[in-house]
Amino acid sequence: MTKVLITGMGMTTPCGNGTEATWANVKAGKSGITRITKFDASRCTSQVAGELKGFDEWAFGGGLVDKREARHMALFSQYAVAAAVEAWRDAGFTEENKPDMDRVGTIVGNGIGGLDVTGENYKVLFDRGPERLSPLAIPELIANEAAGNVSLALGAKGPAQVVVTACASSTDALGIALDQIRAGRADVVVAGGTEAAVLEFAVGGFMKMRALATAFNDAPEKSSRPFNADRCGFVIGEGAAILVLESEEHAKARGAKVYCELAGYGATSDAYHITAPDPTGAGAVKAIRLALKDAGLTADDAVDYVNAHGTSTHLNDVMETKAFKEVWGDEKARRIKISSSKSMTGHLLGAAGALEAAICALAIRDGFIPPTINYENPDPECDLDYTPNVGVAKAVDVAVSTSLGFGGHNGVLVFKKH
Repeated sequence: MTKVLITGMGMTTPCGNGTEATWANVKAGKSGITRITKFDASRCTSQVAGELKGFDEWAFGGGLVDKREARHMALFSQYAVAAAVEAWRDAGFTEENKPDMDRVGTIVGNGIGGLDVTGENYKVLFDRGPERLSPLAIPELIANEAAGNVSLALGAKGPAQVVVTACASSTDALGIALDQIRAGRADVVVAGGTEAAVLEFAVGGFMKMRALATAFNDAPEKSSRPFNADRCGFVIGEGAAILVLESEEHAKARGAKVYCELAGYGATSDAYHITAPDPTGAGAVKAIRLALKDAGLTADDAVDYVNAHGTSTHLNDVMETKAFKEVWGDEKARRIKISSSKSMTGHLLGAAGALEAAICALAIRDGFIPPTINYENPDPECDLDYTPNVGVAKAVDVAVSTSLGFGGHNGVLVFKKH
C-alpha cells in the first residue's frame, strides 16, 4: 500500500499564528483562551473563547493572504488560505519548484461556513431589503469556498472538496485525502480544516444547548477543563490548520522533509442522538479499531500518545475514557499518555481535528507529549493518564487522534514515525 507522508504544516490558532508559535505555547501549557472581544458578550452566559490574535498582521503582512482578495472572503476562508500558504511554503514548494498542479488536491473540512457573512447579510435584508444584499454573499458564505479559495491561492487543479461532519470535519478531510493518494488520484493533497464562529449567534446557540463553559468568565484561561470533575462545557475557538500530504514516492523524489506518516483512518456513525454521543462509546471504539487496522496495527501494538477529543463536557470525557479502556483494556489504557490540547486552544469545531493531527505529528517530531492544563480536580470516572498540567518529553512512534462530532460522526487518525 502507498505510504502517505506529512510534508508541510500551517496553522493560525488561539495559541499563535504559525505552526511553531502555536506548538511552542501548546508545549508550554499556555492557554490562548480569553474573554470574548469580537462582540459584546454581556448577553451571553458564556463569555470566553479561543480567539485569534494579530491575524491580520501575520496573514497580510506576511504575504499569506492578499488583502484585496480577502475583501471577498468570509473569515473562515481567510484563515484557511493563510494556513494553506504557510503549509505550502513549509513543504518546500515555490513558483519555480512545484509539483504537477493537476495532481494536487484540496480538501478542507468546515463545520459552519461563513456565519459572519450570513449574519451581516441578514441584517441588510431585514433593514434595507433584498436589493441591497451583496452580490458576493452566497459565494462568500457557502462551506465549499474555503477549499475553493485555497485551490485558487495555490493553483491546485486536482479535486477540490469540502467535508462537513461537525467537529470531525477536518479529521475526515485528512482521512479522505489519505484515501485519494492511496488510490492514485493525486500525488499531493492540501487538507485540513477551518472555522470562524466566535459570533453571538454561534455562542448563543451553543449556550442554549448548555454545551459551553459558563463558570470561569472571570478566569478564562481556566475555563476549558477536560477530564476534570468541575468541567462545565467546552470553549468555542476559531482558526485553521492545514497539512500537506504526499505519497512517499513523490516526497522521496524531491527530497522533501517529513514530519511523519499518516498511516490510518477510521470513521463510524453512532446512529444514537443528534448531539449527544453514545454513552457506551461503541462508535468511537469501532472508529479507533478501524484506524488501527488501516495502519496495520492492533490494540496489542504500542501506542505512545493519544490526542483525545477531550472537549471538557461531561458526556464526552466520560464516554471517551470508556472507549479507550474498551479498545486497549484497562491496564494498557492507563499506560498510554493522553492529553486534550483543547484545554489550551478551545474547541475549533470543524478545524479541531486537523489542528490535533498536526499536534500529533509535532509530538512525533519532537518526542514531546503536550499537557492537559487545568487538571486540578480529577473525575473518578475519568481515571487515565491525561498528562496533567505539564508536558512530558517522551519518544513517540505511534500517535492517535480522535474526533467526535454532533450527529454521531466519529473520525480517528493514526500517525507513525517515518
